[in-house]
Amino acid sequence: MMTTLILWGTLAFVLSFFLTLFVRRVAIHFGIIDQPGSWRKIHSRPVAMLGGIAIFVSITAATIGILISSDWLTSGEIATRQYVGVLLGGLILMVGGIIDDRFTLPPRLAIIAPILAVLTAIWFGIEVEKLSNPLGGQIFLAGWQSDLLVFVWLLVVMYTTKFLDGLDGLATSVTSVGALMVMLLSLTVAYFQPDVALLSAVALGAFVGFLFWNIHPASIFLGEGGSTFVGYMLGILAVISGGKLATALLVLGIPLLDVVWVVSRRWREGGFSRIFQGDKKHLHHRLLKLGWGQTHIVLLYIVIASAFGVSALFLQSREKLVALLILGIIMVLGALLLVQKDRHA
Repeated sequence: MMTTLILWGTLAFVLSFFLTLFVRRVAIHFGIIDQPGSWRKIHSRPVAMLGGIAIFVSITAATIGILISSDWLTSGEIATRQYVGVLLGGLILMVGGIIDDRFTLPPRLAIIAPILAVLTAIWFGIEVEKLSNPLGGQIFLAGWQSDLLVFVWLLVVMYTTKFLDGLDGLATSVTSVGALMVMLLSLTVAYFQPDVALLSAVALGAFVGFLFWNIHPASIFLGEGGSTFVGYMLGILAVISGGKLATALLVLGIPLLDVVWVVSRRWREGGFSRIFQGDKKHLHHRLLKLGWGQTHIVLLYIVIASAFGVSALFLQSREKLVALLILGIIMVLGALLLVQKDRHA
């Protein structure tokens, strides 16, 4: 099993590593470049976009290769049809992302591709049949309940990574930690799911292959499609692993709580329309303003995500809930401290 994971994970890494170079050339050729100069930009030179395409193509190629050559991915409860749905959803995100990167769509149009991607995944059978009850036992979901949960879950995770993609390598690093944790959890005796572990290894390899070029100073960005696709893949892994949403929540805890904090603040300031107007008040922006370097901020996120992600490997459902509460308290206290410092700066 480990040989198979290493083989396909390495293949995805190599594909992503070299495809990123090709995609960067294509983005530069067609002028799909993130230019500095805007008040929201923190980079000082033009940077190619569309990096998510390299990740998507690598995962797609590896997944199709595994499906053709073996039954590793279909040995459990996940059928070929569901993998097709996941990849088609990813393709929709790529097409929507390319259009958005090229023409800078308003939020009301940019959200169309993520919604269509999620609906496609659900249509092809991505579902949550049951959830662990923190008080004991299982919670079984009806079909419509599963569809609603998956729809909301994937959109929340996608927009969390989209908002997280504000520093070089930040979104890719955190989602890499998430893919690693789902893979490790799927290899434990209690949850042994070789199919999920293999897809996680493929996603992890593709993420890290791109991350090599995305770390500070980045030579290519994920782009709109890529920033949502990495979240989409992590969300999918959490769903197909049997509703291991708590594991992904622990990894994404700080970024997700940051999104909740920012969205609630924007709502108070200007209502619904204000929510989609960007600013530089995310946690990573505040740390940057305090003089932290991009690399140090990314490392902080990786350490926190890894610490709480590893805890998911050993904690039971009720204990994971406690860990989430602790994470929430840490985030609230940290946010209040940063706001106070920002006001006195």
